[in-house]
Amino acid sequence: MKRILIGLIMAAVLGAGGWFGFNLYVQHRATSEVEAAFEQMRAGGGKASHGKITFEFATRTLTIEDIAVEPAHQPQAKIKIAGIKGTGVHLIDDARFSADSIDITGVEIALDDVGPGKLKVAYKVPQTTLRDYAGSLHVQNIPTSSSLIDAYRFVLVQFASVTATSVTVPSININFDAGSSGGSGEVLYSGLALQNLGRGKVDAMKTDRATFTINVTQPGNADKLTGEISTLIVNDFDSTPILAALDPQASGDDSYRRVYRQISSGPYVLKSALGLRMDIDGFAMEDIDVQPSRLRLFEMFAMLPQDKSTPPTQAQTRELMEKVAGFYDGIRVGKAEIGKTSIGTPQGTGKINAIRYRQGDFAIEGVDAPSPQGQFKMERFALKSFSMPNFMRWASGLSSPGKPPSPDQMLGLFRVLEGAEIKGVVSPYKNTRQFVTIDTISLNWGQLVGSIPSKANLVVKMVTPTDTANPALRPLIMAGVDKLAIDLDLGAAWTESSGAFALAPASIELGDLAKAQARFALANVPRGLFTTTNPVQAMGQAAQVETGAIELSLRDSGVVDLVVAQFSRMQNVSRDAARSAIVQTIRAQGERIAASNADVRMAVDALAGFVETSGQTLTIKLTPRAKVSLMQLMQLSQSDPESALAQFRIEASTGL
Repeated sequence: MKRILIGLIMAAVLGAGGWFGFNLYVQHRATSEVEAAFEQMRAGGGKASHGKITFEFATRTLTIEDIAVEPAHQPQAKIKIAGIKGTGVHLIDDARFSADSIDITGVEIALDDVGPGKLKVAYKVPQTTLRDYAGSLHVQNIPTSSSLIDAYRFVLVQFASVTATSVTVPSININFDAGSSGGSGEVLYSGLALQNLGRGKVDAMKTDRATFTINVTQPGNADKLTGEISTLIVNDFDSTPILAALDPQASGDDSYRRVYRQISSGPYVLKSALGLRMDIDGFAMEDIDVQPSRLRLFEMFAMLPQDKSTPPTQAQTRELMEKVAGFYDGIRVGKAEIGKTSIGTPQGTGKINAIRYRQGDFAIEGVDAPSPQGQFKMERFALKSFSMPNFMRWASGLSSPGKPPSPDQMLGLFRVLEGAEIKGVVSPYKNTRQFVTIDTISLNWGQLVGSIPSKANLVVKMVTPTDTANPALRPLIMAGVDKLAIDLDLGAAWTESSGAFALAPASIELGDLAKAQARFALANVPRGLFTTTNPVQAMGQAAQVETGAIELSLRDSGVVDLVVAQFSRMQNVSRDAARSAIVQTIRAQGERIAASNADVRMAVDALAGFVETSGQTLTIKLTPRAKVSLMQLMQLSQSDPESALAQFRIEASTGL
C-alpha cells in the first residue's frame, strides 16, 4: 500500500512537471513565433518592440502587451497597441494560424506630414474584436519605400489574406490637422461591424453613427463645421479591383469590376457656425465598378504637387486634370440618389426632394427655395448623358488666363452631355409681383460631326409677363396683354449621305395671339461645315450650300385684331377704317412688286385676305426655280430683295 501511494505521488509530480515543462515549451514556441514576426519588421529597417508575451495552453490563449511599431521608410508613422489577446489559437500550417477570437485594445496610429499637404492624422481605436479569424503567421512583402501607393497596396494585400466571420469596433476616433491652409478636425465612428471577411471581400459593413467637427482656418474664411451621419451601411465590398488599380503590373485590365454593390445611409446633418444648416434624409448608391486600366491611382498620386508654395503651371494643371478625368473614366456608378434635403441659411430655407443619377442622367427634383424677389420652385432639372470626365477635360481646355475661349473650345460642351431639361418652374419676375412659369424647356442634340451636333430639338412651353420696360412690347401692353404664352417646337437634322439639312417642324405659339410654323430645307451641305471652326474655311464650305423649299404658315388667334386696334389708336380712326387702310397699304405695296413677278400677286392677295377676315391661317410656300446658292441669296436679299424673291416660285393661300 505504501509503495502504491509513493507511486501515485511520483506520478503526480512527474505529470505536473511534464505539464509545466510542456506549457513552458509551448509558450517558448509562441514567443519565438511572435519575436520572429517582429524581427522581420526590424530587419526591413523599421522599429518594432513588444512587452510581455504569455500563452495559456488550456485555452490556447496568446497575449502580447505593449506593442510599438515604426515602419521602415515611413518615419511619419507610429503605431502603438496596448495589447492583443487571441483565444483558441491554432497553427494551420507553417504559414498560417487561426483563432476563435482576437481582442485588440488601445490601438493608436500617428501619421505626420502625409502627402503634399503635410497632413497630420491620429487614429485611436480602443477595442477591436475579430471572430473565427484565420491569417498569415508572418507578414510578407513589407514595403521598402515611402510611397503611399506601396503602403495602400501592402494594407490591401494583408486584408486579402485574412478571413473572419465578424469584426466589431465600438468606436474609432480620428484627429487631423492640415495646418493654417487646410484646418483641423475630428471624426468619430461608433458601432462599426463587419460580417464575413475573406479573400479581400466583406459581405456587409455597418456603422451606427459617424460625427465630425472641422475647423476651417483659411484667412477670410474661418468657420466651424459639425455633422452627423446615422446608420451607414455597405453591402458586398470587394477590395481586389482597387488592389489591381494600385498595381502597375495589372494596369492592362480593361474589364469593369464591382467594388460596392450598395452603399446607403440614414439621416445626415451638417451645421456651420456661420448659420448654414443642411439636413438630408439619406443617400444610396448601387453597383460601383472600377476599371483598373483607367483607374491609374499610382500615376495620379505621382503628379500631385509636392511644393504647395509654387503654383502649378497651366500645362501641369491640364495634365493633372486629364489624369483626374481618366480616373473618373475608370469609375462607373449604376445608380445614386440623395433623399429629401433642406438647406437653411440666414435668408431662409430651401428644399430639394431628391437628387438622382442613373446611367449618365443627372436630375434635381422638387426645388423650393427663397430668392431676393420671392420663392422659386422647380419640379425638375435634368442633364442627359452627362459625362464627368468629358466635363473636366472641357473645363481644363478653357483655362487660358487673359484669353477668351475659342469657338472650338466652347463647342466642346456638346461632348459633355446630350441634352438638358427644365420642368415645372415658378419664378418671380424681376421686382414685380408676377411670375414666370415654365412647363417645359427641353434641348436635345446628337450625331456630332466634329464638335457640332448635326441633329437637335428644342421644345419650350412657358408663360412670361409682358415686360413694361421693353419698347417692342408696348403695343401688347396697351392692348391689355400682360402675359405671353410661348409654345415653341424646333427640330433640325442633317443627313450626311444626301447632304440635306431640314428644319421641320419649327413652330411657335404665342398664347391667344397666333401660331407660326416654318419649314425649310438646304441641299448640298458639306460635312466640313460642321467640322471647321475657322471663319474663312467655314465661308468656303458655306458657299457650296444650296437653298431648298421654304414653307411658312401663320394662324391668327387674335394678332390681326391686336394690330388693327393699335393702328386704330395711332390714327384715331375706327377699327373698320383701320383694317381697310392696312389692306389698301398691303395691296398698293404688292402691286409695285407684282409688276415684275406675277407670283407675288397671289401672295399679296392672300396676305390682304388674311387681314380682312380674322381667325384665318396664311400659308406661303417658296420653291426654288433652279439651284440657288444660299450665300448668293443672302447677299441678293440685302441689295435687291425683288430679285432674290424672283428666284422662287410662290404659292400662297388662306383658310379658316
